[in-house]
Amino acid sequence: MGFEVIKPGLLSTLQDEGRYGHRKYGVITSGPMDLFAHRAANILVGNDWDAAALEMTLLGPSMVAQKDMLLSLCGADMEADRDGIRVPLWRPFLIRKGDQLNVHYAVMGCRAYLAVYGGFEVKPVMGSRSTYLRAGIGGHQGRALQAGDDLSVSNDVVGDYLHHPGSVSAFIRPGYEENPVVRVIQGREAALFTEASVRSFLAQNYFVTSQSDRMGYRLEGMRLELSDGVPSEMISEAVVQGTIQVPPSGQPILLMADCQTTGGYPRIAHVITADLPLVAQVKPGGKIRFREVSHREAQEQILLQTMDLRLLEAGVRAWVRDRGGI
Repeated sequence: MGFEVIKPGLLSTLQDEGRYGHRKYGVITSGPMDLFAHRAANILVGNDWDAAALEMTLLGPSMVAQKDMLLSLCGADMEADRDGIRVPLWRPFLIRKGDQLNVHYAVMGCRAYLAVYGGFEVKPVMGSRSTYLRAGIGGHQGRALQAGDDLSVSNDVVGDYLHHPGSVSAFIRPGYEENPVVRVIQGREAALFTEASVRSFLAQNYFVTSQSDRMGYRLEGMRLELSDGVPSEMISEAVVQGTIQVPPSGQPILLMADCQTTGGYPRIAHVITADLPLVAQVKPGGKIRFREVSHREAQEQILLQTMDLRLLEAGVRAWVRDRGGI
């Protein structure tokens, strides 16, 4: 038992940290679009970082609790309520059997993550509980939620001691903005583009078009041109989340969590891992601007972000342990 789904939301899927070790066979990683929010939500309820949580896009579901549970909601502000009473964002809260949780349209950001103590209980496929929609594997029956679904939860809450007062400080959250400046490192084929195109890429805003999804964001802005004599397609090479490819149209494609394993378009840049959460929270119609940084800064930023999450986890576990909990 866990939740009965009354309304499924626009696109609600179960995701853990991803399906690793199978890319050589063409199996994509999947996992959360905003890894920081996903991890933070799991930490707040005492889960391992890799527990399955519910990723909700733009409009969340309405679900009835089938037992008492400890929850947390991180990421986009979807103005969620429990029987009409607002629930907090970025901190844990309790829900009682029979309560209805309603997750509304995102007033800020694009994706929110709902974690429950013990994690959502679904069968792993190739070592992961992440939903891969195009292949129909993982998650809840390999698909997005539908009305009438029952979501199982692994553990029961034993006493209110788990309801700790911790929260995710604004100081450690990614700098979510409606139109973020996103840091990138130079792509392998950046030198194949004209100097004017490279300057333009770093100087203008790109709009996220409506033809964007978990596989990738199609961006719209000034056309990027390759130098004379450079073919617009190349032998396919590895791509990952954050890779920015430029097809013959000259309009970039920013690959996201469900991206393919290889691509045959020139790679002008790559979004640093620490800034992928910023991209994940941009709605269609929103704008992104890119700023180049060094490999060293990219590495430093992900280390700092990971350290912040480790400190949050240590604080939560210490509070619960001191009270005889998990």
